[in-house]
Amino acid sequence: MDNFFAIYFFLVGACLGSFANVVIYRYPLGLSVVRPRSACLACKKQIPWYDNIPILSWFILRGRCRACKAKYSFRYPLVEIIMGGLFLGLFLKFGWSWLLAEYLLFSFALVIASFIDFDHMILPDVFTLSGIVIGLIGAALNPDREFMPALWGVLLGGGFLYAVAAIYSAVRKQEGMGGGDIKLIAWIGAVLGWTSVPFVIISSSLIGSVVGLIVMAKTKGGMSQAIPFGPYLALGALVYIFFGQELSQMYIQFFIPSLSQ
Repeated sequence: MDNFFAIYFFLVGACLGSFANVVIYRYPLGLSVVRPRSACLACKKQIPWYDNIPILSWFILRGRCRACKAKYSFRYPLVEIIMGGLFLGLFLKFGWSWLLAEYLLFSFALVIASFIDFDHMILPDVFTLSGIVIGLIGAALNPDREFMPALWGVLLGGGFLYAVAAIYSAVRKQEGMGGGDIKLIAWIGAVLGWTSVPFVIISSSLIGSVVGLIVMAKTKGGMSQAIPFGPYLALGALVYIFFGQELSQMYIQFFIPSLSQ
């Protein structure tokens, strides 16, 4: 049965990844995410159900429209694979629990928000602000979580990045961090608690710095090259969900061994 449910969660995640692709494309454009049915952006012909099977259809059609042979981005199966993998991993780690339900919803929304940020450099309030509210409600109702650590997570996460953004703006006389990033880390704090905030900020800053240097080297955009920070905060949050406690324990054992005894 465990193998059955593992496959089930992967398939559900992949199907929701297919829907996530629709949201990622349509929501920033103000289009309905429900109607009309998916269609080829080149020839406008509706995509039949057998060409819209998550992951498989893209590879069977070799990434092209059956009708006009226009290329489809590899992002479509990538998002489906990521979502399927996250759902599978969360089920294997947390089993049937309230945490599983919360983290499934959290990861689904994080993936969508991250790819929207990649495309448009925005983190819509419908995800971040709603996520804060849902995260706090979940902390109040979930027997596996407590409300106050979630509330402190919102205040610590949002407050820290707000202070960083304010100092940067005062020193450089320009905006260095968007309000969406501040609300995103507050959302992460609401779901994962205040103890996750330092880990997420540090890990996302390290990853974002490396990626930023690579992007600047390739584009020669200099220090003014803008990159979205939201996806790296989201990645840091997901790493914390899966490995945060283990990594924190390793850190304590290595640097502060007296605390681990």
